[in-house]
Amino acid sequence: MKLLRRHGIILLASLLLTACSQSSSDKNQSGDGQKLIVGATMLSMQNEFIVNVHDEMEKKAQEMGVELITVDAERSALKQIEQVESFIAQKVDVIIMNPCEVEASSPAVTKALAANIPIVNVNSETSAKPSAFVGSDDVESAKIALKFLAEKLGGKGNILMMQGYMGQAAQIKREQGAREILKQYPDLKLIAQQTAEWDRAKAMSLMENWIQSYGSQVNAVFAQNDEMGLGAVKALTAAGLKNKVIVVSIDAIPDALQAVKKGELDATVFQNAQQQGAKAIETAVKIAKKQPFDKETLIPFQLVTKENLAKFQ
Repeated sequence: MKLLRRHGIILLASLLLTACSQSSSDKNQSGDGQKLIVGATMLSMQNEFIVNVHDEMEKKAQEMGVELITVDAERSALKQIEQVESFIAQKVDVIIMNPCEVEASSPAVTKALAANIPIVNVNSETSAKPSAFVGSDDVESAKIALKFLAEKLGGKGNILMMQGYMGQAAQIKREQGAREILKQYPDLKLIAQQTAEWDRAKAMSLMENWIQSYGSQVNAVFAQNDEMGLGAVKALTAAGLKNKVIVVSIDAIPDALQAVKKGELDATVFQNAQQQGAKAIETAVKIAKKQPFDKETLIPFQLVTKENLAKFQ
């Protein structure tokens, strides 16, 4: 009798342990007990900042016990739509999209929502409204950069603007922010603007062309991201002009922070890849589990100069 009772206690304890372990592992499972699956399509895995955002998404997904399937849209909105269609066919629980373009990537949002699959835009926007957006206000980043230039130049001088991939939200909004500040400084002249598609080598080549065209007329360069800012710095340094031209860019990637430390890049604007990536996954999980979530999560930008650099390294 005692033996049976002891066996019963052991059996009850093992059942309780199983139930506990199941409840902890079920935390991030869908209604049918399966592990939550999130499909992510990223603008370009050749872009360091986007890779940083994705690394944080991966880290957070592992931490939360979520399966993350990632594909690279390689800057193609058409490819991105096809990737979202594939996620729909795979019946993922949530889609995270880092949009290639405001308009051209919008059908992907419409298709996901029509298939009753929530979609979260991270870092960049579409005109079609997703279930949620996690990122930063790109207008603000350009305002911070241009205010820095205006102060450094004493409100007077000639500026060149390197644009990102045309039609992408960051390019549109960073241009808008720059122009809002330029309106406040009538003696700051935007003498040329052109895309270098977020790319360091293309930016170096563009800066070389601008040096040929404008030479000593140039007082400052605003590059809409660090990759382009670093390309501009390289060309200006090679031409012996860097000490006469102020360069500011956006993102605060490690290479840019090093360049600020060395005095090559005058400033960068910190965009928090870690928070964008982590919060995109957290938001996706909340939506999948039908928990309350924020429709918009905006993470502030911060100016980085030699003076406050230590905070960002």
